[in-house]
Amino acid sequence: MANPTAAMLVIGDEILSGRTRDANMHHLAGQLTEAGIDLKEVRVVSDDSAAIIDATRVLSKSYAHVFTSGGIGPTHDDITADCIAAAFDTHIDVREDARALLQAHYDRQGAELNEARLRMARIPDGATLIDNPVSVAPGFQIENVYVMAGVPSVFQAMVASVLPTLKGGAPLVSASTRIERGEGDIAGPLAELASRFPDLSFGSYPYIKNGVYGANIVIRGADASAVEEATRELTSLFIDVVK
Repeated sequence: MANPTAAMLVIGDEILSGRTRDANMHHLAGQLTEAGIDLKEVRVVSDDSAAIIDATRVLSKSYAHVFTSGGIGPTHDDITADCIAAAFDTHIDVREDARALLQAHYDRQGAELNEARLRMARIPDGATLIDNPVSVAPGFQIENVYVMAGVPSVFQAMVASVLPTLKGGAPLVSASTRIERGEGDIAGPLAELASRFPDLSFGSYPYIKNGVYGANIVIRGADASAVEEATRELTSLFIDVVK
């Protein structure tokens, strides 16, 4: 049986402008791989309502799970929660359980739960809160979409809260083989090998080191014995140039 599928929607002008380097995709991909959930697509969109709404609708219909990051903070450009509500034609407003979490947090900090901070308690009707042990302000789940913060430490904590609730499949295993030969030389034999292992994926990642052309061949799949067998055959094909 095929593993469940997932997509990620990264939201924020700061990502597209290059001001911020996204670390959340790398973390999520690794966690989903371990859980046996296949991350199939990642989209990055600006802080634009129409773009967020459209991407949410398309991805939620195409994949079993959708994870978003970014745009649920207290500032005027944090529009993700409103857009997700709109994508599901759902009302959104300050919710009392989310307000209570924030109120208790800011009381402990000796700070005011002002209008800007209260924006983080706006939750679509019918959504389930996602725990945030780092900074309290919750994410939320609505249908198959998990809406989480963009700050890496908070995003990672929310992922840790969500993943145990999801049913995964077989975790992927991988093996990497370094071959000191150009891709043009290995493409034919590699394609033939891949055709004999249709349930595995074969990736070729070329490099040049000290003037020598080579490629790292990565074989991935859910069946560890098949990955091992394919790697042995790959090694035997290029035994003189395997490093």
